[in-house]
Amino acid sequence: MAADTELRELAPPAFTHAVPALLQVYEAAMRPPPEQLPGRAGVMNGHAYHPGFRSVVALREGSPVGFAYGFRGGHGQWWYDTVRAAMLANGRARQVRRYLTDPWEVAEVHVHPRAQNQGVGRRMLHALCRGLPESSAVLSTRSGPSAARHLYRSCGFTEVLEDFSFPGSPGQPFSIMAARLPLTGSDDRRSPGRSAWWRWTGSR
Repeated sequence: MAADTELRELAPPAFTHAVPALLQVYEAAMRPPPEQLPGRAGVMNGHAYHPGFRSVVALREGSPVGFAYGFRGGHGQWWYDTVRAAMLANGRARQVRRYLTDPWEVAEVHVHPRAQNQGVGRRMLHALCRGLPESSAVLSTRSGPSAARHLYRSCGFTEVLEDFSFPGSPGQPFSIMAARLPLTGSDDRRSPGRSAWWRWTGSR
C-alpha cells in the first residue's frame, strides 16, 4: 500500500549519489536496452545542477520504489528549445505563451512495477510540484493510452503537441503535456521529508 511509502526530497548531491539505485527503478519501469543506462545516468547527473532542481524519492523499508525530479525550464536547454520550436512550427504560439513563458519541467516520474497503481506516482508528482514559483509545469510522455498519461490528465495536464518524435528517437512518438500550477487532483498533502545526503546501500 502507498501508506507505507515514505517520500524524501533529495538535494542535488544526495540525488547524484543515489543515481545508481534510482536507475534500478528506471530499468524495472521502462525496460530500456541495457546499453542506454550509462547515458541515462549521465543525463540524470547533469540535470541535478539545473536551476531550480528538485527531486523526490519514494522509499519502502529504506529502498527506492519510485523517483521523480524536475527543474526550471528555459532557453538553452535541449528539451525546452526542441519542444518550443516544434510547437511554434505547428501553430501553437498561444500555448507557447501560456505554458513555456515561465515553465517548470517535470523531467522524470518512474515507479517500480511492484509499487504501481498504488498512488505512489500521484504523491510524488504533487510533492514535486507543490509550492513552485513557476506558473506552469510541462513534460513529455509516450503517445497512446497509458497509466502515466491518465495520471497526468487527472492532475490537470493537457496535450499541447501530439505524436512528436524527438531528434534521435525516430519511431518513438511522444505527447507534450502542460498544466497551470498548482496541479489539480487529490494528493497526500504531507510535505516530503528533506535529506541533505541520502545514504542508500541496499540492493533491489
